Amino acid sequence: MEGMTSIKTNLESVLERISTAAKAVGRSRSDIHLLAVSKTFPASDVRLAYEAGQKAFGENYVQEGVGKIAELQDLRSQLEWHFIGPLQSNKTKDVAENFDWVHSIDRLKIAQRLNDQRPSSLPNLNVCIQVNISGEVSKSGVAPSEVKSLCLSIAQMPRLRLRGLMSIPEPTDNEAQQRADHKQLFDIFKTIKNDPGLQLENIQLDTLSMGMSSDMTAAIAEGSTMVRIGTAIFGKRTYL
Repeated sequence: MEGMTSIKTNLESVLERISTAAKAVGRSRSDIHLLAVSKTFPASDVRLAYEAGQKAFGENYVQEGVGKIAELQDLRSQLEWHFIGPLQSNKTKDVAENFDWVHSIDRLKIAQRLNDQRPSSLPNLNVCIQVNISGEVSKSGVAPSEVKSLCLSIAQMPRLRLRGLMSIPEPTDNEAQQRADHKQLFDIFKTIKNDPGLQLENIQLDTLSMGMSSDMTAAIAEGSTMVRIGTAIFGKRTYL
């Protein structure tokens, strides 16, 4: 019962932070979706968050995520599962068969495999292209200059639906830098969204996946439509 109270209280606090950040820049709270990042936390915590009203959950590790989806099969029609971590070619089949969204498409090969392996019995897989805004060598994501080309390629894939862009900027406590990084992704998103050559059936650009616990306010100020929050909901992570 204590865990339920803690997660419920944390969830309410995060939702209040989202509302406050949205109001501060004249945005509607309803335009911003919360993705609860449940990586490293047990399925029982996901169930508690669901019971507190949360429906969308993000996982970074394929096998861990697939295991939780199976464990919570009784809630499958109620939950929305997002894969948000780096994705290797040998893991695409599990993701294509189990998840509803993938935020971390960073190359054509991954998109093609997800398309080919998505079961016809399931709805199209919602995908976001991960953009390497900060230009970090160690960070996944396509260069800003490559976004349009990858969008056009994904638009030809019948089992995928391109929903938007995602980024994980270089961590900083400087709010001005946080906002500058998020604005860069918003500007790319706006350019792609308004490009007449990308007004295609399989492109439904409505999602900017940016902002985590440390930079959520800056992300919302710069147009985020989906913030990815983990520790502020579930608590501090313990990595084995």
